[in-house]
Amino acid sequence: MSAGGPGSRTGSGEWDDEDRPRGSLRTALAGLTTRGRSFLAAGLAAAVCAYVLGQSDLLRVGLLLAVLPLVCALVLFRTRYRVSGSRRLSPGRVPAGSESRVHLRIENVSRLSTGLLMLQDRVPYVLGPRPRFVLDRVEAGGRREVSYRVRSDLRGRYPLGPLQLRLTDPFGMCELTRSFSAYDTLTVIPQVSALPPIRLTGESLGYGDGRQRSLALAGEDDVIPRGYRYGDDLRRVHWRSTARYGELMVRREEQPQRARCTVLLDTRLVAHHGAGPDSGFEWAVSACASALVHMLERGYTVRLLTDTGSSVPGDGSDGFAGASQESADAAGLMMDTLAVIDHSDDGGLSRAYDVLRGGSEGLLIAFFGELSEEQAAVAARMRQRTGAALAFVLDTTAWAEGRRDAPSPATEERLRMLREAGWTALGVPPGVALVDLWRHADRQSSAAGSFTGSTTGGRS
Repeated sequence: MSAGGPGSRTGSGEWDDEDRPRGSLRTALAGLTTRGRSFLAAGLAAAVCAYVLGQSDLLRVGLLLAVLPLVCALVLFRTRYRVSGSRRLSPGRVPAGSESRVHLRIENVSRLSTGLLMLQDRVPYVLGPRPRFVLDRVEAGGRREVSYRVRSDLRGRYPLGPLQLRLTDPFGMCELTRSFSAYDTLTVIPQVSALPPIRLTGESLGYGDGRQRSLALAGEDDVIPRGYRYGDDLRRVHWRSTARYGELMVRREEQPQRARCTVLLDTRLVAHHGAGPDSGFEWAVSACASALVHMLERGYTVRLLTDTGSSVPGDGSDGFAGASQESADAAGLMMDTLAVIDHSDDGGLSRAYDVLRGGSEGLLIAFFGELSEEQAAVAARMRQRTGAALAFVLDTTAWAEGRRDAPSPATEERLRMLREAGWTALGVPPGVALVDLWRHADRQSSAAGSFTGSTTGGRS
C-alpha cells in the first residue's frame, strides 16, 4: 500500500486466482449457497428413493439435481481470474463528526470476463455498516468504480480493509470469497475550533514588533565572521577578515527567531472522570488541538507536551518544530498524536515539569484535569520558566454532576494558587465553548494589566 498526501491515502492490491490454495473439492463445496445445498440434498434424496422404489427416471432426475451444484462449484473453483483492486480515501484525515468518502476501483486484468461479483469492504463498526456492492459481469480489461462514506464521532485510527470479493456462478449455486492483502487507515482527529486572536503576556510573540533575533547558521564551530560557504551572498563578504585570514570570510546575518509555545495536555487517568465524546477528557483533547492549530497559524514554533513528559514534535533537542518545518506538517503530526492519545497511569505532573525546567520557554498553554493541592503547586512552579502561562482547569465535580454554575470550592482554590503564581487561570464547567473561555482569558489578562505582547503577530 502506498500513501498519498495528507488529504488522501491510496491502497491497492491484486488478487490472482492462480495463487489460490490448491485444495480438494471440499474447498469448493464449502462455498455452496443455500440453493446449492438444497439442490444437492434433493438430488441425493431422489437418488435414494429411486434405488428403493426401482424408478430409473427418478434416478436421472436425482443425479441431475445433485450434479448441477457440484459442477457449478468445480467450474467456479477452477476458473482463473486476475482482478486488481484499489482504495482511495478523500480525505484520509478528518475531524470527529465529519465524513470521508472511500473510493473503490476493481479492474479485471485477465483475458476472461468475470461472472457476477459481490464486493465487500471491511470497516470497523464505529464507522458505520459494512458496505456491500453487486457488480455485473466485468469484461476483460474492464473496470468498475464504486464509493461509500464513513463517519465517526470518536477520534482514533481505524483500519479499512482488506477488500473482499465474492464470486458466484450464473445459477447462484456457489459463492467463493477472496480477499486482497492491502488495507488503509482512516485517521479521525479531534474537532478544532477557530479561536480569535487575543493578547497574552510574556516575551515578544510571533513575528510582531519587539521580536527577538538570533544569529543565522549559528553552531558550535561558528565564530564572527566565518568562512565562506557555497551559496553565501557575496555581499556578505567581510573584507577585513578576508585579508587577515587569507580566505573569503562572511558575516553572519541576523534573522527573526520565531516565538515558542508549549501546549500541555494533562492525560492522567486520576484527573479525569467519565468517557465518551461528551466527557471532560475529550473536551480537553479537542481544546488542545484548537490551541495548537491557532498558535501555528500565528507563526509560533509549537510543541505538544503531556504529563508523561513526551513531546511532539520530538525531532529537535528541545522538542519544538524547527523554523524550517512547514506548519502543516507539524500540525499533522500533532493531530495524529491527539487522534490516538489516551489516559496515562501517571499520578503527577513532575515529568512535564522536568521538561519545562530544562530550557527557557515562551508561552505555555495548559489543559489540566483535576488538580490536588500538591499537583497544583507543581503546576504553579511551571510558570517560572515561561514568558506567559494560560491554564484551563476542568471542574471534574461539575462535569460529573452536570452542573454549570460556579466552580467547586476545590477548583476555586486551585485556580487561586495558579493565579498567585502568575498564571491566567480559568475553570472549565461542562458544556462551555473554548472560544468563550479564550475571550474570557483575554479579559482576565486585561484586568490584571499584564499585556506585553500579542498573538496577532505572524504570518496569515
